[in-house]
Amino acid sequence: MQSMTGVGIGKATRDGWEVTAELKTVNHRFLDVNLRLPRNLSFLEQTTREMLATGIRRGHVEVYLNVRNTEGGTREVITDLDLAEAYYNAAEDIILATGPLKNLRVADVMGMEGVVTLAEREMDPEEITEICCEALQEAIGQLNQMRSREGEHLREDLRMHLEAAAALREEILARAPEVVKDYRIRLENRLEQLGVSGVDPQRLAQEVALMADRCAIDEELSRLDSHIRQMNRYLAAEGDIGKKMDFLIQEMNREANTIGSKASDAQIAQRVVDLKSEIEKMREQIQNVE
Repeated sequence: MQSMTGVGIGKATRDGWEVTAELKTVNHRFLDVNLRLPRNLSFLEQTTREMLATGIRRGHVEVYLNVRNTEGGTREVITDLDLAEAYYNAAEDIILATGPLKNLRVADVMGMEGVVTLAEREMDPEEITEICCEALQEAIGQLNQMRSREGEHLREDLRMHLEAAAALREEILARAPEVVKDYRIRLENRLEQLGVSGVDPQRLAQEVALMADRCAIDEELSRLDSHIRQMNRYLAAEGDIGKKMDFLIQEMNREANTIGSKASDAQIAQRVVDLKSEIEKMREQIQNVE
């Protein structure tokens, strides 16, 4: 079992280039990737998404990639000498026409548009992509290790709540037959208080039977037991089980609601409240299971 929450950082260096990949994940119904790349690294997007899809099944993933040159010199100055000469000649023509207003300096020419430009050193996309793959592989590995550790904590917590739910089901199962007996006693006492005598035993039995049919929860308890057993099997399984567990917990909650509405008994009602509380705790945890 894996959690959908985790962090992973990977770094790879080669031929003067260093790529750092940082991944952060939280729960999500599907694989949702939010990739943040500088414009000059847009060529890494497809490769990054493909790698994440092979290493992560579900979750919202924040991806940060940083590429830097470890040897320096990532920028270079480009000088357009022809343009500089043209500016210089134009300046001389202006001076001849208007007079020597000032001396023309080299700095003046360098400041003219287009003479000197600052450019980033070109990257080799294939080389950077290979380094990026190494960094991403390490980041995904770290991320999944953390998600696995978190998953084990989730497994233990879910198992604890599931055991509590199973115990409450057993208590409801043991109490259910007593509900009908208590109803018969209350009915007989009520008739006695009203001074009604000579009640047909068969008619009394029919009334009790009708009540027993209305509050029968055997089927719900049986299905709840089946769901608890299935949940235990999921807890022992690996892989993409979060969606299955989410569906199953909804079924458990449905059975608990039906039991609460059918069983006309204060003790069962209290146990149903506790049961729904345990189911809700499991539901919250299951939202983070991959």
